[in-house]
Amino acid sequence: MLSDDELLRYSRQILLKQIDVDGQLRLKHGRVLIVGMGGLGSPVALYLAAAGVGELHLADFDTVDLTNLQRQIAHDTASVGQAKVDSAMARLAAINPQITLVPHRQALDADSLAAAVSGVDLVLDCSDNFSTREAVNAACVAAGKPLVSGAAIRLEGQLSVFDPRNAASPCYHCLYGHGSEAELTCSEAGVVGPLVGLVGSLQALEALKLLAGFGEPLVGRLLLIDALGTRFRELRVKRDPVCEVCGGR
Repeated sequence: MLSDDELLRYSRQILLKQIDVDGQLRLKHGRVLIVGMGGLGSPVALYLAAAGVGELHLADFDTVDLTNLQRQIAHDTASVGQAKVDSAMARLAAINPQITLVPHRQALDADSLAAAVSGVDLVLDCSDNFSTREAVNAACVAAGKPLVSGAAIRLEGQLSVFDPRNAASPCYHCLYGHGSEAELTCSEAGVVGPLVGLVGSLQALEALKLLAGFGEPLVGRLLLIDALGTRFRELRVKRDPVCEVCGGR
């Protein structure tokens, strides 16, 4: 059940017929893992906490740097030098003290990542390197958990949802293959703050849709964002039947 305080706190989204009380209850009982508490993970965590997702698992081994503050809005000047997970937890607890926050302050290896993924209903990949994205994807495929993946660099963003519960859904590896660690990160190539905010907000929206069970998730579709021209483009993505990660499922 929802308390009187919860009914008031979430009243504006409960008014939506697509969510209503039943959807809000599903959010309350939802458990989510956010991998990366930087530019993408910040808006994801803030919006999911505000929306009443009951249990947020925050994974990041890094500390807050002054250069992060231009885009990583979960942190502030007083947070510089703190663990990103601790900084984010303080901000999220202030926004919504009714939710549960679970920290993962150490880098997740294969075993700890598998355990973290198996303990939640949904994973959001907000990391900034290909090896982490590949590992998170493999863990989600193995555990049968949906993955909301976002990326942003320079003035370009991408977003998609990979759901192994859907037989037609591709996985991250179907789309990107083995990729390349030679790809630049934001610290090397730069990025504009509102772009990561936009991608992260869309990731949060996809997570709410999956958890509460409304709308059409971005499964089998890749959303491309051109911030320079303010243009959005959508590509259809098919599952690779011989994918070495999800081909056997």
